[in-house]
Amino acid sequence: MSDKITLTDPVVSVSWLNSHLDASNLVILDGTIAKVFTADSKQIPKARFFDIKQKFSDTQNEFPSAFPSEAQFQEEARLLGVNSDSAIVVYDDKGIYSSARVWWLFKAFGYNNVAILDGGFPEWKKMNYTIEPASAYQGEKGNFSAELQPGFMQFFNDVKAASENKSHTIIDARSAARYQCETPEPREGLRMGTIPNSVNLPFTDLLSDGKLKSTSEIKEAFQKLAKKDDPIIFSCGSGITACVLALGATMSDYKNISVYDGSWTEWGSLVDG
Repeated sequence: MSDKITLTDPVVSVSWLNSHLDASNLVILDGTIAKVFTADSKQIPKARFFDIKQKFSDTQNEFPSAFPSEAQFQEEARLLGVNSDSAIVVYDDKGIYSSARVWWLFKAFGYNNVAILDGGFPEWKKMNYTIEPASAYQGEKGNFSAELQPGFMQFFNDVKAASENKSHTIIDARSAARYQCETPEPREGLRMGTIPNSVNLPFTDLLSDGKLKSTSEIKEAFQKLAKKDDPIIFSCGSGITACVLALGATMSDYKNISVYDGSWTEWGSLVDG
């Protein structure tokens, strides 16, 4: 099939993707974070590497994976051949991890024809679908246009006010052990702790073997913490897995949701415990 496709759900299955590989406007992005390419690296056919760390982050920021400018995001997306009518499917090598950040970035810049591959590359390989050697994108430049949307990302002062005023439900996606200060932060020199007035929902609670749990299970997890109309800010270690919670909340029909870009790496560095 070669017709253009429109993505109506935030998640697609590997079987769906395999049957739509020839769609004329399909763009597959490998959003694996900190990917190291070797001669043995593989990818889903025609995938293009979306370099979160170097190309789609503000690398001048002292904190990792910081939100890029509208101009930077637009230019880098165009260099990957993304067009204004592209149907974008994002995956990563862990199942669902950093792919959610890519999905959320596109939405933050006004683009909704984008979805996450459920189970990612592990699920694709498990089903014995075709893989190919990984290669850098060499195709034509796209005409993608970014338009920054207010409210998708929150920054330090926003979250500080939300924490002090209890104006938002702040949900931390880190593991329970990290949230409860039972295990050190993986980032060297970063103190343990939590944002005051936050609650914990480990992003892994939404997953089973790298795939999303059922929508009803995901809805149940959110209903324990927030009402449908509550304004919510998702936080994590560095703004990556908070986007997995944003995905789960979107699937659960929450509308007033946002992600704290700097997350605990920023907060724990700027605020003394």
